[in-house]
Amino acid sequence: MAAPESIFVRACKGLPTESTPVWFMRQAGRFMAEYREVRKHHSLVDICKKPKLAAEVTITAAEALGVDAAIIFADLLLPLEVMGLPFHFTAGEGPVIERPVRTAEDVDALSTDHASELHYVAEGIAECVKHWGNKLPVIGFCGAPFTLASYMIEGGGSRNYVEVKRMMYRSPALWDELLGKLVEVLVAYAADQVRAGADVLQVFDSWVGCLSVEDYRRYVLPRTTELIQRLRKTGAPIIYFGTDSTTLLPSMKETHADVLGLDWRVPLDKGWQMIGHDTAVQGNLDPVLLFAEWPELQSRAENILRQANGRPGHIFNLGHGILPQTPVDNVKALAGFVKEYSAQLRSQGVK
Repeated sequence: MAAPESIFVRACKGLPTESTPVWFMRQAGRFMAEYREVRKHHSLVDICKKPKLAAEVTITAAEALGVDAAIIFADLLLPLEVMGLPFHFTAGEGPVIERPVRTAEDVDALSTDHASELHYVAEGIAECVKHWGNKLPVIGFCGAPFTLASYMIEGGGSRNYVEVKRMMYRSPALWDELLGKLVEVLVAYAADQVRAGADVLQVFDSWVGCLSVEDYRRYVLPRTTELIQRLRKTGAPIIYFGTDSTTLLPSMKETHADVLGLDWRVPLDKGWQMIGHDTAVQGNLDPVLLFAEWPELQSRAENILRQANGRPGHIFNLGHGILPQTPVDNVKALAGFVKEYSAQLRSQGVK
């Protein structure tokens, strides 16, 4: 770990901090002119695979925005490639998996012993650590088994997840085998990031909100718990994040992740109450509020910080990633405001 005493790492562990740490999902991305300039010369995957370039994008964004943590620039789908499942990005359509996984033969063909080929992500983290030393913590990450399996099966984005749920309901043993293979790859991949210096790992379950509580508990919770418990052995705190997942929060807590991400659909104080204050939380401003005039944005950020009530274990973030057209000045102003206002609340004795 590069910055184990940072306020971000301490908040992940539920320890008191002098202010509320803040960072933003997708804080290095298309909303920043510096990133758009890099993208004129390199594809997204190209940036991911060149450690110095991935580190440059990561460092530039974190320093420009004044946040308390940096997340390595990478893509959720990178592990699919080393499992033998090529993908590409189409303009405006997102990722496309060239040969979706639908049969037992497809699952059987997936490799689990090439995670080391993803070494470039860990190398990018090592470059960030070399740059910052112990001044700024670095977050490593991976996709959750359900979300990655969904991409594999659907072949890309989906509205109703018919193919995913068809496999879950009709072939539960095959579904579990697929998730088991993903866990093996993800453990090796994410643990490598911690060895390279990542202070914290975030597990993204971006699509899990499509599930009922019953389906989540039956088909997803066991393997997700396995992943998170194995990653906790690295010593790095684990953040588990899903969108549209309010109904799933009590079940998600059973993974024993150190931090649960809350999206904007649940008030922060109610979401925290649902899971218990012994688990840290991250969130939960609606990313579209960054398009609002400053007085409205400030008021909403104040509200979230007041709901947290100065309690140890709150990390300020959005309920999902920063959107491409987001005004950069609003993001910078928000990061500064969260630090100042949360420190002010603590000085006033808000606990």
